[in-house]
Amino acid sequence: MRSKILKIVITLAIILSAWCASTQYNKAYFYNMGRKLMTNDDYQEAIRVLNVLLRFDANAYEGYFLRGIAKYNMDDLLGADADFSLAIDKNPVFTNAYTYRAITRSRLGNYDDALKDFHEAIELRPDLPGPYYSRGVTRLLNKQYKEAISDFDMFIRQEKKVADAYINRGMSYLNLQDTTKAYEDFTTAIQTNREDPNGYNRRSMLMMQQKRYDEAEEDLDIAISHDSTFILSFFNRALLYSDTKRPMLALSDFDHVIKLDSTNSLTYFNRAIIRSQIGDYNRALEDYNRVVRYSPNNVLVYYNRATLYSQIGELEQAISDYSHAIKLYPDFANAYLNRSQLRLFLGDTKGAKSDRQTAERKIAEYKSRLKDSTYSIYADTTQKFDKLLAFDSKDKSSDFNNGINNATRKSANIKLLPLFKFTLINADSAIIARDELYHAQRMVDFKQKVNQPRLIISNLESNIMPDSLIIIDQSITEQLRLTDTNWILYFQRGVTQSLIKQYTNAVSTFTQAIALNPSNPFLYLNRSTTRAEMIDFISSIDNSYQRITIDADPANRLHNRSSRTYNYDDAIEDINKAIKLYPDFAYSYYNRANLYAISNMLPEAYEDYTRAIELNPSFGEAYFNRGLVQIYMKDTRKGYLDLSKAGELGIMSAYEMLKNYAND
Repeated sequence: MRSKILKIVITLAIILSAWCASTQYNKAYFYNMGRKLMTNDDYQEAIRVLNVLLRFDANAYEGYFLRGIAKYNMDDLLGADADFSLAIDKNPVFTNAYTYRAITRSRLGNYDDALKDFHEAIELRPDLPGPYYSRGVTRLLNKQYKEAISDFDMFIRQEKKVADAYINRGMSYLNLQDTTKAYEDFTTAIQTNREDPNGYNRRSMLMMQQKRYDEAEEDLDIAISHDSTFILSFFNRALLYSDTKRPMLALSDFDHVIKLDSTNSLTYFNRAIIRSQIGDYNRALEDYNRVVRYSPNNVLVYYNRATLYSQIGELEQAISDYSHAIKLYPDFANAYLNRSQLRLFLGDTKGAKSDRQTAERKIAEYKSRLKDSTYSIYADTTQKFDKLLAFDSKDKSSDFNNGINNATRKSANIKLLPLFKFTLINADSAIIARDELYHAQRMVDFKQKVNQPRLIISNLESNIMPDSLIIIDQSITEQLRLTDTNWILYFQRGVTQSLIKQYTNAVSTFTQAIALNPSNPFLYLNRSTTRAEMIDFISSIDNSYQRITIDADPANRLHNRSSRTYNYDDAIEDINKAIKLYPDFAYSYYNRANLYAISNMLPEAYEDYTRAIELNPSFGEAYFNRGLVQIYMKDTRKGYLDLSKAGELGIMSAYEMLKNYAND
């Protein structure tokens, strides 16, 4: 059993705090920069920026909290624990700090203190479902299965559509030998999220244990059809094929796992066993050699490779490997017996006798302690070691109980190119050339009227430093104090406010501009984009519960999947107004397509991307996003063609996307 702990993100509570609302730009700047760096996974630089913030204000408990998150994601668990503790010292009722310190302590194996922290978090906010979920996982890891079930019950009462909760409760039931309830929970998980392969995998593993191979195979086939990059599905199906005497199919699935993860020692080990069983000794030896390279302290690989060397007549090499296995595990009676036989065959009677005597002594010790579950299976001469190892291997002295070393999984989400808006950029020749690919006279007239040299419509991040943006914003504010009837100044301030992440103020300022000039489509376009960015910002930091799942993949770290759905209706309403006022503007259709796509209205998104391309045949971003939407709708051929066209039009990331899909 393994835990798959999902990435901690910045919580909405922080953003809504009084500290964040401070007008002291320096503190707000460093805070926002730290948050932005963390959302881009640049944790080291985020820590550097947050250090500056904490030098400004040693009592900024949110700063310690954010730094703790950054340290956690850099695997500095002790440092994260210390920072969460500082946050709690500064604010003893900081619920999230207790929750995330508990998660950190759980990962450190400090379950007692983790459970105390969860208790504090729940005492402070008994209405939040997240701490119940996280505490349930900690109790599952701590083998408190009944208590874990109770916590998952509490969570499910409030959050009924979280597949992971049913999976983890099912694992708890399974550990209590209640296979009926475990099966029911795995089935509910599948019904809750039919696209997630994890539920199918869990149910298939249970059915494999019950030798219900046909049903297990059906589940694994479905899991693979939903996600062809999820290693566990192929790995488990290979085990099933092996159990049902189909070695060539098993080898094919193991080959696929290795294609996805070339350093996957557990798969090399299992593939070596199957290759040995079918007589493919040379390639089996190659696989064992790889396992030695990736897991040099694994006792079983030396033992099995020694057996293979014996089969092909390399007796000296076999003795060397048995010796290495014994060095790693001195109680390995089988290794002594096998080395004894080889030494006898090579004429080393003294060494053979010594090995046999040692083996017999260890066998006698084993038999006298059969009731002691801590005594090693390696002393049992009846134990075979050519069985395939699953992710949940019970071999406690073997490094294989760490499962897949570097299993990874591609995101199934559509990663669209961002929305376009009027923004401030120090444009280079490439940006200017791209801007000139599409000419709309009404847009040209608008830019001339605004009369801001750096104003450009783009979906790129501004390259103007935040300090400079703040100075520009302050200058516009001073001008507005002299006249509050100039829509251009309100528009300009809306742009700067959105660029410094003051989204609420930006929306309000654009609204004032619209009140003064209600027939201008570009004002609605920017307010629409700002509203969408505000929602994206909130969703990226939203304090959703921690979905810690028990999984066989320790390479996975903390990832957040928000349980909340976000409503883009206001942003769509604004862009609808912009299109009504100016029905021939390509960027408006592109933006609405993006909003439709992230609202899961894919056919409508496709139509709007198509309209944007009709108005601007050089619109590479629209081709790129339409390609992704078509791939998501299973029209892969047309999707690939759109990505190819996007690449031709200068969207270089399209080629990387095509490469990724080509490797599926």
